[in-house]
Amino acid sequence: MKERIRQDLLTLMQVPGLSGHEDRVRRSIRASLDDIGIASETDVLGNLVATFEGTGPSVMLFTHMDQLGFVVRRIEVDGFIRLERLGGVPERALAAQEVLICVGEGRDVPGLIANKSHHATTPDEKYKVLPYAEVFVDAGFTARADVEAAGIRIGTPVVYAPRALAMGPDRICGTSVDDRAGCAVLLEVARRLQGRKNGPPVHLAFTVQEEFNLRGAQPLAQQLQPDIAIQIDLMLASDTPDMAARGDMVLGGGPGMSLYSFHGRGTLNGVIPHPAMVQLIEEAAEAADLTLQRSAQVGVLTDLSYVQLVGKGVAAIDLGFPMRYSHSARELCDLNDLVGLTHLLTTALARIGPDFSLNRDEVT
Repeated sequence: MKERIRQDLLTLMQVPGLSGHEDRVRRSIRASLDDIGIASETDVLGNLVATFEGTGPSVMLFTHMDQLGFVVRRIEVDGFIRLERLGGVPERALAAQEVLICVGEGRDVPGLIANKSHHATTPDEKYKVLPYAEVFVDAGFTARADVEAAGIRIGTPVVYAPRALAMGPDRICGTSVDDRAGCAVLLEVARRLQGRKNGPPVHLAFTVQEEFNLRGAQPLAQQLQPDIAIQIDLMLASDTPDMAARGDMVLGGGPGMSLYSFHGRGTLNGVIPHPAMVQLIEEAAEAADLTLQRSAQVGVLTDLSYVQLVGKGVAAIDLGFPMRYSHSARELCDLNDLVGLTHLLTTALARIGPDFSLNRDEVT
């Protein structure tokens, strides 16, 4: 299983898929599902869903396949390219980063976010982070006409140049670990659901536009009307010197469960999980002999925040894997956490029977 997850993750990390432009990622995931023999459907927004029949409360198990990045805002006369940020891109991590301007498969253009020559910077500039609106991309062009001739227009998507590499025996570093790791886990869950004999109805979904204000999963949930929603995403690893005060989430320490999330900025939303789901996950982890890590964070938000509000309300919980260096061009995860998360999900799903109660008065 670990090797399948490794290969799926490495493959998906190499596929660009800016939020709102996930089509290449979706096609790659659909091809993998086809190879497994699992039928899937795509909605108008681009969400991809595979449904497994069953009895009992219906489950929407989902993760997002988009990534953050930029769109072209302006093309200068001399061929330099200005960017508009899409998603929570950290400005302090932009200088000298390679990017990929996504014109189309086989036509993408590499570029570099310029960083002023060190020898020419003033003392004040050496310690200054440029706002994203002031940065520009050098893609090797010398005139606007040449940029446009390459197919680059205002609105063209731009992502960190896709990279994926192994670090040590079990760690993967690179672009869009958030949330191609979740996609790799759900592909492995799909393989296990295909051969099951019983269990609840499961809608396994790969969603769009999570990085763009959590847009894609909610319309899908409105269509599916699930009783239960389980969302898979990163959880902030707090085992580096700069994160030690944020929690007890350790890379390689096992899958995680969020007990509280709240954005706290702009979009005032978050998730407090349904107690029946917390109990289910804790019991599943014990049954599978897994270490279950716990998270409670402000500044974190997933599209489960809106899915939980669909219909009469959905019993919701966020699960995930520890990850370092979120939203940078080089994120880091541990394959053992992804394997553990797969075991946790399959064990939990198997414990949702026809009599599984979501009545809060019955939760011990």
